[in-house]
Amino acid sequence: MAEKSSSGEILGIPYNFERPSLGRLLSSYWQPGKGMLVEKPFGIGYTLNLANWRSWVVLVVAGGLYYQQQQSAGVAGNEVEDEAADDGPVEVIVDGD
Repeated sequence: MAEKSSSGEILGIPYNFERPSLGRLLSSYWQPGKGMLVEKPFGIGYTLNLANWRSWVVLVVAGGLYYQQQQSAGVAGNEVEDEAADDGPVEVIVDGD
């Protein structure tokens, strides 16, 4: 029986399940001269190369979108609370005359 490899590629997607060292973790996220995406130090797929300026643009845009979502969720949450406060019991009196 063949021994299974702990790193390689499946359908062009890299994988690596070897236990990462601290040096390998740090060096995998900072690779000057490489593209925006580099192989992950552990797991399947790619990660951002923080030595590439395009990665920082992606992080800033993602952070801005996340902030905007949190702000709009907070505003919507306050509106729901205000509506819930207004929907209390209502007394209706019907005059039979």
